[in-house]
Amino acid sequence: MKKIYESVERFCARHTRFGIPNLMRYIVIGNVVVYILSLLSRNADATALDFLAFNLNGLLHGEVWRLVSFVFVPGYASPFALIISLYFYYWIGSTLEREWGTAKFTLYYVGGSFLTLLGVVITSLITGNYYLTLAGTGYVNLSMFLAFAVLFPNMAVLLFFIIPIKIKWLAIIDGAFFAFEIVSAVIHGNAVGIITPILALLNFALFATPHLLYWRQKVEYRHSPGAVNYRHTVHQAQKQQQKAAYHHKCAVCGRTDTDYPDLQFRYCSKCAGYHCFCQDHIFSHVHFTEE
Repeated sequence: MKKIYESVERFCARHTRFGIPNLMRYIVIGNVVVYILSLLSRNADATALDFLAFNLNGLLHGEVWRLVSFVFVPGYASPFALIISLYFYYWIGSTLEREWGTAKFTLYYVGGSFLTLLGVVITSLITGNYYLTLAGTGYVNLSMFLAFAVLFPNMAVLLFFIIPIKIKWLAIIDGAFFAFEIVSAVIHGNAVGIITPILALLNFALFATPHLLYWRQKVEYRHSPGAVNYRHTVHQAQKQQQKAAYHHKCAVCGRTDTDYPDLQFRYCSKCAGYHCFCQDHIFSHVHFTEE
């Protein structure tokens, strides 16, 4: 996975003009147009969605536009839900494009869409059901949100325009939704419902590899013996300072910042533990080797 990511990075670095600038703008406009067409054709025998959603049977009958048009099929019937979702994903996608660059973001979105399309094709061939349908890029959008959360975990948004909540907590809900969808699809024997979210997650894992590795290293460091011991030592020192009438006390001469307010104090990084020294002993003391 890491080697594939490095190949993607090299490709994007060498082909800076690759990609579709403002891709999410076109996705949003396409969704709105298709939604309007579906409303105008809802009383007909076949709606616009029937001609735009992807299925292998239509492709084999020469309906090649379905290879692209399924991307623009809206995921919501409610106009309010559609507007909110499109605005939200436009904001996320535009932010990712600015952060990653046009080339990388285009590869992410188009690549994720292609993977889900390929998953439906393979599933159709295996099951013999050429009418399995792919409409919209819902799982690609959800995985895009996970990528956004990896980059900006502490950014806050207003849930329901009222409740402030950090992106990382919404990402946990997003991940739980993915798990629920996959388990539900397994229970009901829905092959497309199993493979499409898994492929969307694989696409996310590919592009988020360095950030996920960084998180793992950060967690490992936080739980390493040295880091745990340092936090414990700092906590004990802070407790002692709270009990005392001073903030700093020289470990050699015993002078404090309360008795000598003009005296400067420093902590020695070479000593074992958390020891403070005044300006007269910071460079001349014998280093502590153990607590």
